[in-house]
Amino acid sequence: MNAPPTLNQQLADERIVVAPGVFDALSALLVERAGFSAAYLSGASIAYTRFGRPDIGLVGMSEVADTLALVTDRVDIPVIVDADTGFGNALNVIRTVRAFERAGAAAIQLEDQVSPKRCGHLAGKALVAADEMVGKVKAALDTRHDAHTLVIARTDAIAVEGLDAALERAERYAEAGADMLFVEAPPTLDDMRRVTERLGSKAPLMANMVEGGHTPMASAAELEAMGFSLVIFPGGTVRALAHAARDYLASLKTHGTTEPFNERMFDFDALTGLVGTDEMLAAGKRYDGEDET
Repeated sequence: MNAPPTLNQQLADERIVVAPGVFDALSALLVERAGFSAAYLSGASIAYTRFGRPDIGLVGMSEVADTLALVTDRVDIPVIVDADTGFGNALNVIRTVRAFERAGAAAIQLEDQVSPKRCGHLAGKALVAADEMVGKVKAALDTRHDAHTLVIARTDAIAVEGLDAALERAERYAEAGADMLFVEAPPTLDDMRRVTERLGSKAPLMANMVEGGHTPMASAAELEAMGFSLVIFPGGTVRALAHAARDYLASLKTHGTTEPFNERMFDFDALTGLVGTDEMLAAGKRYDGEDET
């Protein structure tokens, strides 16, 4: 089979890249099988699923790196990984980039919040100085082993300092060499257009669609027309699965059987087929000892 196009190759195309959020190997496999060309490993979704807790800086670097390694071992599409603040200062960024690149990251996203961070669509965020974030971007670029590993610089300044300050910060991160810019949580479509008008010539731009968040929802086609090169839907997968699981459990509680829900779930054969049971068992037989009797 031919290898899927790299993230760099996809971004060189005029079409926007759509990257659904994932939080483990199974969710990434579902994204790949659905035909998407990239996935976004969401720190928020790891917090939701692994801890049952909010995205408030509880997830550690090693936990993300371990999850990333499992995801990239299972799927071939490029994976963009949420590195939060780099999990500390510039020295922590160096360690994070090394670990995430070894684990197979196609792109590493860093943000300019203080540690511990908060979800980009929660109130009460605080920022590090722009100079500190510039240093983190430079540390990430100097550390990466492969120039094709993208460094994405995110600013959360809109909620703290306003849009003008966010645009100024993003420009500084572009000047520091960031491969892609991500201005988090613009509250209106006009603000999103200001982002692309001001920054579109500086670097490719990333948009974040959060259901119920501060940014208006827009389709990939609409975002492409605005000038965005990449859109992530980081929490959509876990929200959909949580909704389905809630309905499943309510049905089971009511009926004492899964039969009323059977049409909305995989049966045994379908799930074993999805995860490749037959292929793995067939591969294992190649290494079984032959019966010499």
